[in-house]
Amino acid sequence: MENKIVEIFIPGPAGRLEAKYFKSKKNTSPIALVLQPHPQYGGTMNNKIVVEIFNSFMDNDFSVCRVNFRGVGKSDGDFDNGQGELADAAAALDWLEKENFDNSQCWISGFSFGSLIAMQLLMRRPEINRFVAVSPQPNVYDFSFLSPCPTSGLMVYGKKDELVPIQSLNELDKRLSSQKGIKVEFQSIKDSNHFFTKNEVNLSKILDEYIKKETALF
Repeated sequence: MENKIVEIFIPGPAGRLEAKYFKSKKNTSPIALVLQPHPQYGGTMNNKIVVEIFNSFMDNDFSVCRVNFRGVGKSDGDFDNGQGELADAAAALDWLEKENFDNSQCWISGFSFGSLIAMQLLMRRPEINRFVAVSPQPNVYDFSFLSPCPTSGLMVYGKKDELVPIQSLNELDKRLSSQKGIKVEFQSIKDSNHFFTKNEVNLSKILDEYIKKETALF
């Protein structure tokens, strides 16, 4: 399966964006876009958690893309404090949708800073019908724009996340769980830090179960 992942360049607002892409052989396969952690802290699309999420979608026969934001790897441009990165993510989703115009579902996912950008994109794109946010940081970024959150999804975090106090995750959970008509599941992995060190297998299992459960509903 590995050899079917291709390197591509997507036209973005600040120049070309480097990406990795796997295309399912199945017509009308679901699509997913996976977003990287913070570029200024060494985040790239080849971060091991991003690759883990990408592989979970690939193993479930999605056409899936992961992308380097502007200024990362071979992507043109410079870091833009989230605004430009959101525009990059939108361009990548445009490209993915054009390649898979007959897709049956559209998912967005991101790790850490990438989960913030994923949620912001979710608010702007009504065609996204599921999301997976891994290690969101509601203590650093304001997630109050998710009111109401337009679709159901999954948030996964480590119980021992050294960057995010558990209370801020609980507050986000409380706010999202009170919304009608959607279900945002919060799942924690005990003894796990922000980067799921030595816990990748557990993360992978949670992702796989959620993806299988939700794709079966469509």
